[in-house]
Amino acid sequence: MSRDMTCSTARAGRWPGARRALLAGLHLLILLAALCLGGTGAQAQTTADPVQTDGRIEVGAAAVRDSEILNRIEKLLAEIEGYGAVTVSVSEGVVRITGEVIDNAAQDRLTQIINRVAGVVAIENETEISGTLEERLAPAMERIAARTRNLLANGPIFLVALAAFAAVAAGGWLLTTRIGIWTWLAPNAFIADVYRAVARILFILTGLVLALDIMNATALIGAVLGAAGVVGLALGFAVRDTVENFIASILLSLRQPFRPNDFVDIQGDQGTVARLTSRATILISPEGNHIRIPNATVFKGRIVNFTRDPRRRFGFDLGVDADADLAAALSTAVAALDAQPFVLDDPEVGAWISEVGDSNVILTFTGWVDQTRVDFAKARGEAIRAAKMALEAAGFGLPEPIYRVRLDSAAEAAPAPAKDTAAKQAPREAVSADLPEAADPERTELAAAGAARREREGLDGGENLLDAQQQAE
Repeated sequence: MSRDMTCSTARAGRWPGARRALLAGLHLLILLAALCLGGTGAQAQTTADPVQTDGRIEVGAAAVRDSEILNRIEKLLAEIEGYGAVTVSVSEGVVRITGEVIDNAAQDRLTQIINRVAGVVAIENETEISGTLEERLAPAMERIAARTRNLLANGPIFLVALAAFAAVAAGGWLLTTRIGIWTWLAPNAFIADVYRAVARILFILTGLVLALDIMNATALIGAVLGAAGVVGLALGFAVRDTVENFIASILLSLRQPFRPNDFVDIQGDQGTVARLTSRATILISPEGNHIRIPNATVFKGRIVNFTRDPRRRFGFDLGVDADADLAAALSTAVAALDAQPFVLDDPEVGAWISEVGDSNVILTFTGWVDQTRVDFAKARGEAIRAAKMALEAAGFGLPEPIYRVRLDSAAEAAPAPAKDTAAKQAPREAVSADLPEAADPERTELAAAGAARREREGLDGGENLLDAQQQAE
């Protein structure tokens, strides 16, 4: 009794694990069936209704007999692999197909074949997809074997085509690298590099076309060029700004609207030109800061080149007393400016009354300097100093603004304490002997110009597309 109870208990303990394993196996089998045969239900649904043909339905003696239709279909299927398990029956021109096929493609192809047989009125394709794994894998293995044999057979011709492509590409690289014809054809080194790159691409495309022609695959050329066009269009939209700046750099290197060390104004940014790269123009501001402007902005923007003409005009304003002899004041300042060695005689110094203020009269003075010999900013400062000293030495006052103060309640205002105004009453000296000498305008290199020179000499690295040999715009 105890032995029977023990055996039954052991069997009861083993059953739950076996059931779980069995259920898991059934679930996996159902999932595989759903994945493999998921299209079967849809195909059965589409083939539930007979497939109608486009041919005319003949009657009488012109009608094809069912036996002839059946005989023709059976002979066709016997010659085509994969339809050995298919059964065909014909009744009044309606063909009914049952059995198993390998896949959905074979099922559709079967309908297409029977549809072309004369005399077929309708087709009822009731075939099913074969669930045997061996039958499903056999066609795939045959295709892999056939492609392997094809690859081995075409291996030598592929190696020859690869060797031809490599020879043309290598020859193009040597020609574009070793021959100096590109420097002779191009106006500057940057354009020569562009020519080299274009020539290399042409050699690579030529080698590719030659290789495809050797492999008798010239039909792929159109596909390759079409794909390259689509990829190029997509890349063009993706890097549109970069391409625009690159093209602008080519045009700027050809036109040369400025030179190194030119002081320019580009869309409101002023600075000394350091170099021109393939993406941006680099300026050094008077404060020593690097200003990087995209070449597209430079090419399309407004450029003011202050250095292109060696002669440059400076101007400044000075105010004198309202009751002063204005003609004498103008003559005195003009004589002082003409005496400066850095002020050019042609064009001559200009002077005029520009404004009458509340407490003084504003005089405007202009003069021209040669920027190749003197520094413009320092020359202007020295000219202002010379004109101011000459006016003060001649007795002309340069008054400060005068303001009128109105006191509404003077009686309530406390008298201001007396102050020592001796310092204010002291005569104004023209120039103190203790003051340092004025900055020498003959020193032409500014800090920004030095930074631009160091930038070009390679302290900061980078390319420079500005060429002194190229004709300036």
